[in-house]
Amino acid sequence: MFSMDLLLGAVVLGVLLGCFYAAVSVGLSVSFGLLDVPHVAHPAFLVLASYGVYQLNDSYDLDPLLAGLAITPLLFLFGLLAYRVYYETFEKRGSDAGVRGIAFFFGIAFIIEVLIILQFGVDQRSVTATYIGKSWRFGEFRIPIRQLVAFAVALALTVVLAVYLSKTFMGRAIRAVAQDEEALRLMGANPVRIKQFAFGIATAVLGIAGALLIIVAPVEPTLDRAYIGRTFCVVVMAGLGSISGTLIAAIILGVAESIVLTMFGASWAPAISFAMLLAVLAVRPQGLLGR
Repeated sequence: MFSMDLLLGAVVLGVLLGCFYAAVSVGLSVSFGLLDVPHVAHPAFLVLASYGVYQLNDSYDLDPLLAGLAITPLLFLFGLLAYRVYYETFEKRGSDAGVRGIAFFFGIAFIIEVLIILQFGVDQRSVTATYIGKSWRFGEFRIPIRQLVAFAVALALTVVLAVYLSKTFMGRAIRAVAQDEEALRLMGANPVRIKQFAFGIATAVLGIAGALLIIVAPVEPTLDRAYIGRTFCVVVMAGLGSISGTLIAAIILGVAESIVLTMFGASWAPAISFAMLLAVLAVRPQGLLGR
């Protein structure tokens, strides 16, 4: 029987889950929301980062969060390279970049998935840390410590990125290139370099997001398919390029998924993101805080 206590527990867990969804989506909010890059390989980059964290944790017993920080520079360079290839091959050639760009990133996602399978196999991988496996009692509820860790780190990551984009010179330049690329070019700036740098940042934050992903639950090579709907739902529902909206939309999705999971079972939860995405596109295409 469904009770208010059960509903309260679902809401609490949904908020924790929502902040985690914000962390895994905030990079896409930059690459897709601000730069208009059809980055459908974002979840594959996320899973790749998780396996990088797993490798460091397994080989050197490094804490997953520290491992995520360690691979962040490599992911930044990977993002710079990925955008440069995308720009030179598609965006530079004109208006057909959208459709061909989607195919390009789908191809990258498929290659990443195959490489992960060749290196690690198809079995699930997990990490070890002192806070994994423990829980904290909240009234009648037990909340896994790893979810609280993911909540705190995800919230901090989202706030730091939002402050960076709004308060720093490069952050304002990234927002400017998203609003009026031609005006920025007339001011003597190079929009392509700014967008390349922004895409590098969007990829770099996946170091922490990938660590949170493997902290919350084990990962496997095809996990990116489960997150492509969720991440795009969060970004579109938030409003393209809105970092604060990303956090709000992610919490809404997390609470909705948690309630549906509690009331109807796990089989219905993955459909929520697509249902909410279609609803937002139909009712408010610009999103909650869209530009």
